[in-house]
Order: sequence, then C-alpha cells, then structure tokens
Amino acid sequence: MTTPTSQPTRKRVVHQLDTPFSTVSWPAVSPEDQDTILELLCDLLSPLGQYRQTHIKRSKGKRAARKEKDDKKAAPTTEELPVPPIPEIDASIDVGLNSITRNLQALSQSDADPAQDKLERQYLMIFVARGNQASTFNCHFPQMVAAASKNLPSTDKIRLVGFSNPCSERLSACLGVPRVSSIAIAKDAPGAGALQEFVLKSVPPAEAAWLDASRDAQHLTTKINAIETTVGPKRPRINDTTS
Repeated sequence: MTTPTSQPTRKRVVHQLDTPFSTVSWPAVSPEDQDTILELLCDLLSPLGQYRQTHIKRSKGKRAARKEKDDKKAAPTTEELPVPPIPEIDASIDVGLNSITRNLQALSQSDADPAQDKLERQYLMIFVARGNQASTFNCHFPQMVAAASKNLPSTDKIRLVGFSNPCSERLSACLGVPRVSSIAIAKDAPGAGALQEFVLKSVPPAEAAWLDASRDAQHLTTKINAIETTVGPKRPRINDTTS
C-alpha cells in the first residue's frame, strides 16, 4: 500500500450575505471613566442590596418554610417591627437583558411618543457587563439604543456604557441578586444625580448613520462578502490506495 503524499493547502472563495447598513459600534469610554462610573453606580445600587439582605429572605424550600412556621407557632408571640419601604431607586431601574430589550423595542417604534403613558419608563443610562459575556449576548444593544434615541433631544439620548473589565459579581452583590448582566436607569432617577451628570459628560450617544439615511428612501444594494478560506486535502480514491 502506498503512503499518501502531503498535498499543498488549497483555498477557495466563499460568499457571505451581509447587511448593506453599517454596524453600530459601542460608544468609546476610557478605562478611567469606566472605573469612575462603576463606583458611582455601585454607590447608587448598594442600598438595594442591603435592603434585600436585611428584609427579604431567600426561599429555602417548602420543608424549611414549614419548619420555620411551626417554630413561630411554638415560640411566644412577639411584636414584629414594620418592614421599611424598599429604596426609591428600585422603581427607576430595570435589571436583565430581556426586560431592557423589550422596553428599548417599545421606545424604538416609529409611532411611539416617549411622553405617552404606555411606556413604562424612559431610559437615560444603560450599563452592560461586557467583560463577563460573549459578544453574542449584547451586540444588539448599540443598534437598539441608537434606534430608541433617534427622536429624542440631544440631552435625553440614552447613554450606553459597556464595562470592559468583568464586574458582574460586584453588581450582583450591590443589588443582592444572583446574577446581573445589564442595568438600565430611568431619567431623573432618585439619588442618581452624580452618576447622571458624569455619564452625560463622559459618554457620547450611540450613533447609527443609517437611521438618518433611511429617511432618504435611497436604495442600497445587497452586500456580499467574499471570504477566502482553506479547503481540506483532497481524499485519495479507493482504487489508488488499494493498487
């Protein structure tokens, strides 16, 4: 049996269908400004984590809940102190990719008026822990933020901050929840004055040039990428190997 000889690497061109519109990049924020924003954000959210840790008990299962209920019945009755209200900032934030994406989708509707009551809240700042995620999970944020901000005045355009360094665990600890990937904060949220002022000063709005270009009703041809790739070695024929 003859030993197959090594063949030179073959190449061919494959074609990939792409969008004719340009992609929207993440707003550029310096690492120093990211660190400052993260500190201000954690200071704002820490009261929520402290409240949940003190006044909200995590479920330990039905058996543990039944045992705790029986222990309370057996113990002498004591007057329980009233639970204080949750910090006001809780009503002005959304946590998690799904809820934020749904609200951005509502804000980006062409006939949607941000002043209408049907919208839950008007975002001003969105923070994403990019360092803890693959880009697949958050690559839609720049496009959606740009679309949701296109009809807003410059001072009200949503600011998008993507933290380059991993910070999900720290945000989770501040909020008192298991995992945090993204946080959205409404305009004029209580206690967010310092954070809002710094973000508006240091973070540019997300820009999508194709949103304005689409109003011109100009036809854009389909974009097809030609990518050169390698092809595996050609398999020898059976007759050649057995001869």
